Amino acid sequence: MTDSVEDTAGPAGTQSPGNEPATAPEGGYPAARLRLLQDETTTGPDRRAALARLTDDWLAGLLARHGSAAGLSGTALVAVGGYGRGELSPRSDLDLVLLHDGRADAGALAALADRLWYPVWDLGLALDHSVRTPAQARKAAREDLKVQLGLLDARHLAGDPDLTAEVRTAAYADWRESAPKRLPELRDLCQERAERQGELQYLLEPDLKEARGGLRDATALRAVAASWLADAPRGGLEAARTRLLDARDALHLTTGRATDRLSLQDQDQVATALGMLDADALLRQTYESARTISYAADVTWREVGRVLRARSLKPTLRGLLHGRSAGKGERSPLAEGVVELDGEAVLARTARPERDPVLVLRAAAAAAQAGLPLATHSIRRCATAGPPLPVPWPAEAREQLVTLLGAGTPTVPVWEALEAEGIIPRLLPDWERVRCRPQRNPVHTWTVDRHLVETAVRAAALTRRVHRPDLLLVAALLHDIGKGWPGDHSVAGETIARDVAARLGFDARDTTVIATLVRHHLLLIETATRRDLDDPATIGAVAEAVGSTRTLELLHALTEADALATGPAAWSAWRGGLVADLVKRVAARLAGEPDPDLRGAGEPTAEQERLAIEARRTGGPVLALHRRAEAPTEAAGGAPTEAGTGPETPAPAQEPVGVELLIAVPAHPAPGRRPSTSPAGAPPRGVLPAAAGVLALHRLTVRAADLLLLDPIDEGPVLVLSWRVAAEYGSLPQADRLRADLLRALDGTLDIPARLAERERAYARRSRAVLSPPPRVTVAPGSSDTATVIEVRAQDAHGLLHRIGRALEAAGVAVRSAHISTLGANAVDAFYVTGADGAPLADAAAHEVAAAVERALQ
Repeated sequence: MTDSVEDTAGPAGTQSPGNEPATAPEGGYPAARLRLLQDETTTGPDRRAALARLTDDWLAGLLARHGSAAGLSGTALVAVGGYGRGELSPRSDLDLVLLHDGRADAGALAALADRLWYPVWDLGLALDHSVRTPAQARKAAREDLKVQLGLLDARHLAGDPDLTAEVRTAAYADWRESAPKRLPELRDLCQERAERQGELQYLLEPDLKEARGGLRDATALRAVAASWLADAPRGGLEAARTRLLDARDALHLTTGRATDRLSLQDQDQVATALGMLDADALLRQTYESARTISYAADVTWREVGRVLRARSLKPTLRGLLHGRSAGKGERSPLAEGVVELDGEAVLARTARPERDPVLVLRAAAAAAQAGLPLATHSIRRCATAGPPLPVPWPAEAREQLVTLLGAGTPTVPVWEALEAEGIIPRLLPDWERVRCRPQRNPVHTWTVDRHLVETAVRAAALTRRVHRPDLLLVAALLHDIGKGWPGDHSVAGETIARDVAARLGFDARDTTVIATLVRHHLLLIETATRRDLDDPATIGAVAEAVGSTRTLELLHALTEADALATGPAAWSAWRGGLVADLVKRVAARLAGEPDPDLRGAGEPTAEQERLAIEARRTGGPVLALHRRAEAPTEAAGGAPTEAGTGPETPAPAQEPVGVELLIAVPAHPAPGRRPSTSPAGAPPRGVLPAAAGVLALHRLTVRAADLLLLDPIDEGPVLVLSWRVAAEYGSLPQADRLRADLLRALDGTLDIPARLAERERAYARRSRAVLSPPPRVTVAPGSSDTATVIEVRAQDAHGLLHRIGRALEAAGVAVRSAHISTLGANAVDAFYVTGADGAPLADAAAHEVAAAVERALQ
């Protein structure tokens, strides 16, 4: 008795047993098959189904004729795999199982199998075959995952239908019973195949079946659904699978081979066969289909992992958890309206996407910064209920986009999820033209859109090198946005980038910088590798195009990020050295220009002067809260403001970004309070770290800040701090509470470092670390004649400004003014400091201070 025989083709030169020619009496099948494949009116799923029916009838006739002739009963012919699903491509294998009840004579059964298999081989068709009893089929499935997957698609062709039903019933029962063990095995199988074959959506010559996002993955998702443990997102999945099958059919017909690899030389013919414009259109559609399947696979396997983790908990522990939280996972806040739940970023119960157009960007940024996937149902809820963003975007929306782009590698899966659910084209309509667009240059690893995201990822690691990380990240995302338009993509991209930047709410100056970066993103690498850098005209041309040292700094970082994101052949130490040399020469040419971004202390506003007077009168700190473009909402420590709502008035659930907080602190406090130890004319010591620490404790994110010392000769100095803050979650704290904590911090009864350390430990326990570049602290020479400028570039974090202030005070310098800016997840701060004598620091001392601050931030 034959138990199992696997093959892909028959013996060379063989003919059907008994010297029967393949065309008699079955000869009608080859002719009918040929007519069907040549019929241009029947294509796609209809042709595959028709070919399966035609083959069914032929094979059923073979079994009926030869089974009856041999006097055999208790047999059934079953199609499995793709043939079992009724999807036969022109050169598909035939996957067949001859079932029997175990009572037939072994020799007669072997002869019957030969009379079924040889006609298939005689036609040159590939065949996978086996002969088994239902028990043997069940045993083989338990031992071989691929056999088990094939039986899930078992379909009766001919013979005893009860045998087929028995096998199908057992296959599904066994699969569902063994799913907790078998699904991880299937996931590993998919991952190993992806590592071997690559990602279909980025390959110039993809394997439509074996590459990640191909037909094998679509079949795996069907198997997961059959386990009843999880299901794949349905949106577009079947259409994507159908398009890949159609491309495979066209490939088989144009090449005449059983191949699944879409080679370059075959793409034009396949595109023509499918009625497409050209090979690029074919690849783009293929990539879109693969992306849909890959995304569905990511979501599905994540859900499988969650279900299996829940099942793996010991019953006693599961009962305890159920009793404590009624079966609900613990929710940890990530941002306003966003929490972590079961390893995903999800919308909070209180989130109202219908009233919060920024929510989807805030959720995406929070997910990426926490290194978490963004839950599909949360994205869909935002997509369905969320109103469109106003144009230009509000500041918070722009900042959340920058935060998302600055998260590094975790940005990619979050961005892909937003794109898969249709969010990105709604936010950035120009994105649709570059989406899934292939790049024929073999130097490129990615499609245009993925390359843009990868460039932003690479740029995130370079944000410490630039003064405006937000401009770098947005330019990285847009630098190739002109591809797909006629002409030079840099020229087309400049126009598009200008429009997009304005849409995002950047002002005219920043919009011009972004447009310049996009227009000239190839300038440095092309000039450095193709021109004579010793020719003054070369340096002059680059300097004229760039225009300023700040733009040059950004362009340098963008050039490196672009090359690194292109592929391994696009960047090297040699290329990097050439570009650095060019940048140095151009910077020297531009050195005479004033730097518009580093400013000295400005003039006080009327509000700042009023608070300073009140602080001198009371001898203690005075605080005032303002909403942007509105009157102050609260005041504490002095007379109420005209429009003060008072402490009893609750703030709205969601505060607008950019709420202004003013704090005025006198250098000489009222009697009974700890006196300032600052030298005459210097800011009161301890105020900056104390105020920053209090804001951090109250979960206020500092978006920008300025420190100004008002020092009338006859009245005594007052330090005025102007903050632009936003609540991380919930509403803003009351001004009276902030003032009370600030007083405790200044008199030493509130241990801010200990409280921040405790919170940092709690945060670390429930979050995943996201790698970020180390902090960088430098001295900006020549930026001021009256002070030394210390620049700090670091990842924004709880208590960062507090730690900087403590480090500066520990170094024995006085902060005359400060300019704090949070750009996405990056802090770019400039501190104007002096020595005890009020004069700028010597060079050696300045670099020692910078080094001390950098060590404190490690």
